[in-house]
Amino acid sequence: MQAPVTLTLIALNVVVSMLGFQNRAFFEQNAFWVAPIRQQGQWHRFIVSAFLHVNMLHLLVNMYVLYEFGGVLEHILGPVGFLALYVASLLAGNAWEYVANFNKADYRAVGASGATSGVILGFCLLYPFAMLGLFFIIPVWAIVAGVGFIIISFLLSQRDNTLIAHGAHLGGALAGGAVTLFLVPGAWGNLVAQITDKLG
Repeated sequence: MQAPVTLTLIALNVVVSMLGFQNRAFFEQNAFWVAPIRQQGQWHRFIVSAFLHVNMLHLLVNMYVLYEFGGVLEHILGPVGFLALYVASLLAGNAWEYVANFNKADYRAVGASGATSGVILGFCLLYPFAMLGLFFIIPVWAIVAGVGFIIISFLLSQRDNTLIAHGAHLGGALAGGAVTLFLVPGAWGNLVAQITDKLG
């Protein structure tokens, strides 16, 4: 399956993350950081931070998710549609964190998790009864995983001092789902029909 946008995004994530691993100044200048965004208008951090990662494991997990689900969505949405979903999810995830942490000047985060959360939820809405491996082990329907992911992300986003940007996951997932339903004709009706058929 041809997926040029997915592969390009993976390559960009790897290149930017490697630069961040090797150059701490580059990492600090581009990480999502509330203080310089709010006080100095460094809006580039909204975008570039989503291509940086804390370490190699963080990068590998996000790129695995993007590789596994991105190609499928890109095939359905087309390159432009898929890129729109990815960017919308990325921005929505960071926007959620910016609003939620507006008064926490030192709040910082990096990673593609907001964008990849949108990719996952988009897939779940189109293929609700595909079997996914929860924690890569436990088989679960995609729609169950998607709904559970949103609920858990919301609950965890209410906690203080978490090391994971759950708000970015939530904002990204909701944006990805919305873009998918908007771009795919009949997606909502098809989702409802699949659920009704499966459960009825």
